[in-house]
Amino acid sequence: MSKWTLYTRRFMRNKPAVGGIIIFVLLVLFAIVGPLIARYDHIELDFLNLGTGPSADHWFGTTASGNDTFAQVAIGLQRSLMIAVSVSLGTTILSAIIGTAAAYFGGRTEKLTLLVIHFMMVVPSFLILSLLSNRSGGDWRVIALIMIFVTGWYFPARVVWTTALSLREREYVHASRYMGVGGFRIVLRHLIPNIGSLLVINFTLGIVGAVMAETGLSFIGFGVKIPDVSLGSLIGSGANTITSAPWLFYFPAAALTLLTVSMALVSDGLRDALDPTSAAGGRA
Repeated sequence: MSKWTLYTRRFMRNKPAVGGIIIFVLLVLFAIVGPLIARYDHIELDFLNLGTGPSADHWFGTTASGNDTFAQVAIGLQRSLMIAVSVSLGTTILSAIIGTAAAYFGGRTEKLTLLVIHFMMVVPSFLILSLLSNRSGGDWRVIALIMIFVTGWYFPARVVWTTALSLREREYVHASRYMGVGGFRIVLRHLIPNIGSLLVINFTLGIVGAVMAETGLSFIGFGVKIPDVSLGSLIGSGANTITSAPWLFYFPAAALTLLTVSMALVSDGLRDALDPTSAAGGRA
């Protein structure tokens, strides 16, 4: 039995994790197919239905301006997923390279890297992220890049560095060094692949963190801006009308809740499946 078959069997025995995968796939399908099947575009105005509730024409109701809420939630989920996946993938790759390189090379490289990481951990990163995101004009691509290079990489890099400290003393690392293999090649070919399970878990948890960060920024007005929308901006605008038009808040809030819960369940399932000492995944 290959190790991937073993991991898959252990993961599939975790029913909540399987449920999380199903929910996440359905959300992705909704984000892709939703704008295509919606009767109205997310920026199109229906002046005959201003602030109306869910109906046959507008499945999730409309805003006070006549925007179709179904289309807005689909596009908002799409934008939030794009930001979350790109940020999580970028921070995982960046933290893996920085953390393992610091652990392997040691010396001044390690001290300088840890100095930068510890400094970033005490800086109020949310304020910096808010200011830079506001100056970007609300472009989700720029927001994703800011989240990767300003606030997203240093904590995972600290965790990766701690794990990689034990790997640099392994026999295969010493053998590669004695055979004349370069340092960066050892990092990329030997250290990073051997912490793959940690990186997978960091990636799934990073999606949740990126979604919550983007939601918080957009909620207070520093994230994605009109005419583009995200779940955070929709929740922020819907919170002001929760008593008069509750559908404007509950539909995007439900999408956000399902997304975060599904990724949390998937990350727990991956942790149990990849951890050889865990019995939560059941016998494979």
